[in-house]
Amino acid sequence: MQEKRLFEYATIRIVPRVEREEFLNAGVILYCKDLRFLGCIITFNQEKIATLCADLDCKEVEEHLRSFEKICKGDPSGGPIAALDPASRFRWLTATRSTIVQTSKVHPGFCQDPSETLQKLHEQLVL
Repeated sequence: MQEKRLFEYATIRIVPRVEREEFLNAGVILYCKDLRFLGCIITFNQEKIATLCADLDCKEVEEHLRSFEKICKGDPSGGPIAALDPASRFRWLTATRSTIVQTSKVHPGFCQDPSETLQKLHEQLVL
């Protein structure tokens, strides 16, 4: 039987008008130190976003969301943060910020397969 490993995750949110604190979950980021896993899944739904803020520049928001993916993967096109170790990238991506793209607080859990757990969390929290 496989041993369960500690993981941490946060939802990635779109907050069109920060002052109103309304948000739409757009993805999930998950980090598992023991298995050296850092990944995220993002679903960008323009129709849902339009219900919160019709005049939002969706192209710009989508670019910011894609940067989360690049940084998670350690892709050099993600800039200097993408060159950091996975733990530092996760901490940077989940740091508190007051921008249109934010993350929830970090939550812990236990899993055997972080990729499978990431998919399940995405289905439960985003789709």
